Amino acid sequence: MRGTDEASESLFSYVDLEERIPAGHPLHKIRQIVNDALTSLDAEFDALYTDFGRPSIAPERLIRASLLQILFSIRSERQLMEQMDYNLLFRWFVGLGIDDPVWVPTVFSKNRDRLLTTDMSRKVMAAILAHPQVKPLLSDEHFSVDGTLVKAWASMKSFQPKEGTAPPQNDDPSGPPSPPADETSPDTDQAQQTETQPMTDTPRQTRNPEVNFRGQKRSNATHASVTDPDARLYKKAPGAAAMLCFMGHTLMENRNGLVVQAELTHADGHGERKAALEMINRHSPGSTRRLTLGADKGYDSADFVADLRRMVVTPHVAQKARHSAIDGRTTRHLGYALSQRRRKKIEEPFGWAKTVGGMSQAVHRGLDRVCAQFTMTMAACNLARLPKLLTA
Repeated sequence: MRGTDEASESLFSYVDLEERIPAGHPLHKIRQIVNDALTSLDAEFDALYTDFGRPSIAPERLIRASLLQILFSIRSERQLMEQMDYNLLFRWFVGLGIDDPVWVPTVFSKNRDRLLTTDMSRKVMAAILAHPQVKPLLSDEHFSVDGTLVKAWASMKSFQPKEGTAPPQNDDPSGPPSPPADETSPDTDQAQQTETQPMTDTPRQTRNPEVNFRGQKRSNATHASVTDPDARLYKKAPGAAAMLCFMGHTLMENRNGLVVQAELTHADGHGERKAALEMINRHSPGSTRRLTLGADKGYDSADFVADLRRMVVTPHVAQKARHSAIDGRTTRHLGYALSQRRRKKIEEPFGWAKTVGGMSQAVHRGLDRVCAQFTMTMAACNLARLPKLLTA
């Protein structure tokens, strides 16, 4: 018998969100770890808010919603609020009831920017890694470090000279130049007296005119982006195209390939080595244990290797073909070869962050805000891997 297609509105609805989520869904384990980590940060949240005034969005819900946006590749807060309005899975993860209204996108963005700073993003990552179920997965002796370029939210046209403004570009450079206003010939004066001159054609100003940079010398010393002054002109390798970007860095433990530290700096030739020293100091301050740090040839520098040895860190850095700072006292051990194989796994968080996490191009401007976004994306990358690691 064929069923009837009749739409009827129910007066009451009893929906338990917990029953609607499959028991084997990976967000179950992720939500448990995130909730426990946010509970441990309760004192940090209390210090950020006053005891009076209008209640804001709960910081726990803000962080859960931000992680959800990264995990499901939602490109904007407006789309996140739209999906949260009808997606029961999203409501359950964030902590909203079936009848709770979602937030206005601009209100959510304002509260998010006030809360998710670089310092708070690092605390969230540290709280997740300190979870009793996650901590045994980490190695406390063997690490790897690497960096990647993060394209800035700024175009090459915004890269203008620091002193003064760039000369206006002619929309039609092939056309003849217009004569100066004060230079007129006698024939022109006579023509103006005898007949009416035709109206001049005003060139149309396009909103996004094409600009030709060929032949112009532009560098970070003489130019800066007017859109994002923290962005730097940098190219990955000789012969590659230069772009306005930042440089993201991660410190990975070698046991399961989880990111334990993240940093974002200006893009320059010394940024990777400086960030590596800062991250290893921040992760293991004053450590007296013998640590190992794997890295590629870009870290094979005499001063960097010497700094690592003073910090009681064995530099498992790939050797350059010439003038390498790594000698036989390091390469003769079996652990050096193991670190060289294991360090390549650090490319996986970079790939995940750019394809899933939305870090192929920053959606914020300013070094601090992009650093907070990069750090939270790496924390979400760890969360995405935990369900399989904990059930293995």
